[in-house]
Amino acid sequence: MFIDHQQEQWPDWLATAEFVYNNKVQTSTKVSPFRANNGQDPRMGFELRKKRRFERAEEFATRIKKVHEEAEAALKKSQKEMRRYVDRKRSEVEEYRIGDWVLLSTKDLKYK
Repeated sequence: MFIDHQQEQWPDWLATAEFVYNNKVQTSTKVSPFRANNGQDPRMGFELRKKRRFERAEEFATRIKKVHEEAEAALKKSQKEMRRYVDRKRSEVEEYRIGDWVLLSTKDLKYK
């Protein structure tokens, strides 16, 4: 949506598109990629800077580890839900042995 019909402006908008993507909460992890990597949301520029105490490296590492653990748990939950959804339509697979005869459709095969 940032590109004109001749597609000449996309390099100008690429950084903005990347920022927007990295600041959007992902449905699978429940956090934004920015928060998962940095432990906080980015400063947007229009908020006033607050004087704050900077946390120690150990505290930061502990907080980031917790964010990563929560994101990993959310991904595992999402994966489990996807597997359950797909498996409900999946039927048993017939096992073939060497020497079994099978019918093969040539519809998608390219041959001469």
